[in-house]
Amino acid sequence: MPLTEPHDDHFSAEEESVVGARAAGEASGTPDPDATPGGESGPEPEPVLPEPVRQRIVALTAAVLPGLPADEVPVPLRRVAKFAPNRRARLGAPAIAAQLTADPLFRQRVTARVLADAGDLGAAVLEGTAPAAADPVEVAALAYLARPRGWRDLIEASGAAVRAEADSAIVAELVREAEQRATRAEHDRAVARVEADKLRDELARVREELGQLREEARQLTRTLRETQARERKATELLATERGRAARAAADADAELRRTRARLAEAEAAAGVARASAKEARSVDDAKLWLLLETIGQAAVGLRRELALDPVDRMPADFVADAFADQSATTQAGAAARARDTDDPARLDQLLALPKAHLVVDGYNVTKRGFGEMSLEQQRKRLISGLGGIAAQTGDEVTVVFDGAERIHGLPPTPRGVRVLFSRKGETADELIRRLVRAEPAGRPVVVVSSDREVADGVRRHGAYPLGADSLLRRLARS
Repeated sequence: MPLTEPHDDHFSAEEESVVGARAAGEASGTPDPDATPGGESGPEPEPVLPEPVRQRIVALTAAVLPGLPADEVPVPLRRVAKFAPNRRARLGAPAIAAQLTADPLFRQRVTARVLADAGDLGAAVLEGTAPAAADPVEVAALAYLARPRGWRDLIEASGAAVRAEADSAIVAELVREAEQRATRAEHDRAVARVEADKLRDELARVREELGQLREEARQLTRTLRETQARERKATELLATERGRAARAAADADAELRRTRARLAEAEAAAGVARASAKEARSVDDAKLWLLLETIGQAAVGLRRELALDPVDRMPADFVADAFADQSATTQAGAAARARDTDDPARLDQLLALPKAHLVVDGYNVTKRGFGEMSLEQQRKRLISGLGGIAAQTGDEVTVVFDGAERIHGLPPTPRGVRVLFSRKGETADELIRRLVRAEPAGRPVVVVSSDREVADGVRRHGAYPLGADSLLRRLARS
């Protein structure tokens, strides 16, 4: 191919301007060695160079280009000479090729440098010979630059050698590809043999499993027949049992009718018995009323004989005074006579006794009934409810709270309700037991607390302990 064949690389704007300024047709006046004698005809056309030879010529020229004096470098190549070594031959190839073709003087200057660097090989090329061991591409490149006698033959021989090498490379590549395909085919045959062995093994396993499945199918068929036979027998037994169940249901209906008749007779007898019991109770109530009236008259006479004046202070008031004065008084208690229960009806029965005293464990009741409120709201709600009970029953009511000091800001205490706070070093449970011990023997004292220790303690002193739920139900009912 010609030396000035276009190059495929991309250029920057600056490099394109340099490459574009090739000196096509601006050859110097130095005659070419290959010009025909007499100067009648122009120089012979440039030979078609193999691509490796063309690239080598450009590389040799680009290598010596920076070493030339500035005035010996053609104007279009002066910018190219300043490129980096790895970019000079790649980007300046078109301009270098054009100058080598059009400027014989420049080519001669480049040839002198290149031959000096080539040494013995350069001398051999100048003599028109090529060593057998020399690289044909290098020989052709030197022959093109030096252009000794018979240089076109050297280039032609180099092209033939390059083409032979290319053909050899192609043949070698084809042989290598054929060997690779043979290797792959052999590998594929080995893999196919392995897969065939696997498939034969799999087929044998499938046949064995198929035999097992056929045997299982035969067993399942026998089992199905047996199951169907048992189902027929079960159906027959079920029909028999349904007949028996129908007869049993008829017998049960007859027995139910007889039982209902006996129940009606029993209800009639119970009505007669209730009427008789009511009449007997009326007689007992009349006797009891007469006894209580007699006891009441006797008590009036006894109080007149003992000259007992009415009192304006209750025993719990003395306990409260002693509590305020940081002193304690104790009296003997009575024998235990109470039961523990949460029934509000039991509470009503006890509060109906004459001169009953209701003692309440304050926080034990409030935290159980409305613990979601603040302590102040709990106290207000309990005290207000106890005021209603005191107004309804006329009984004495005392509510006890834990507290080292009396809490200020309490609402006005309802009439008939006493509010106490335990002092420092004393709990509300201990204060409740003091109140119970202060009461006279025989007076009904009702203590409301779900604390088992409090209930056991006051029971030993003759009080009636009740759970907090009894009072909460009583308050909810009010």
